[in-house]
Amino acid sequence: MKKTQLIVWVISLVSTLGFAQNTFTLSSKDLGGSGTKTMEFNGFGCSGDNQSPQLSWENAPEGTKSFAVTMYDPDAPTGSGFWHWVVFDIPSNVNELVGNAGNVSLNLAPKGAIQSTTDYGIKGFGGPCPPEGHGFHQYIITVYALKTATLGLDSNANPAYVGFNLWNQTLAKASIIAYYKR
Repeated sequence: MKKTQLIVWVISLVSTLGFAQNTFTLSSKDLGGSGTKTMEFNGFGCSGDNQSPQLSWENAPEGTKSFAVTMYDPDAPTGSGFWHWVVFDIPSNVNELVGNAGNVSLNLAPKGAIQSTTDYGIKGFGGPCPPEGHGFHQYIITVYALKTATLGLDSNANPAYVGFNLWNQTLAKASIIAYYKR
């Protein structure tokens, strides 16, 4: 490599490192690439523990006033997918949902957060329960950074209506995909 090429390469590397931005990121201590029996729903023919995973996020964009979290299965044989978890109005100073925060009776979700109705017809977390033999389903868990402190909805809001409001208020979003089959 010639001296001028080396200098250009070093300047390029330093510039890239110096100006790289941290992106809005979602992670979990409980999830890798697959769902678990701990997450699996307990009902509809499934016998799991129905525990929502721990989730944490970082690098929310400037102007974030609240967060929302959803879990969606686009592979459900419904024609419209299946919403497993819808949480919104999470305060902007929160960056984590602890494991099993989706169990509304335990009050583990952040104060002020609303867990609305899922496609199971329950409030809170409803874990994976794909039909036996249907193959792997994707479970897309998404955190939304929102430009409003509240969506103005209550726990009876259905997932489609919450989704419409999220779409209109989202500054950024980050996702994890876990796969699960029975």
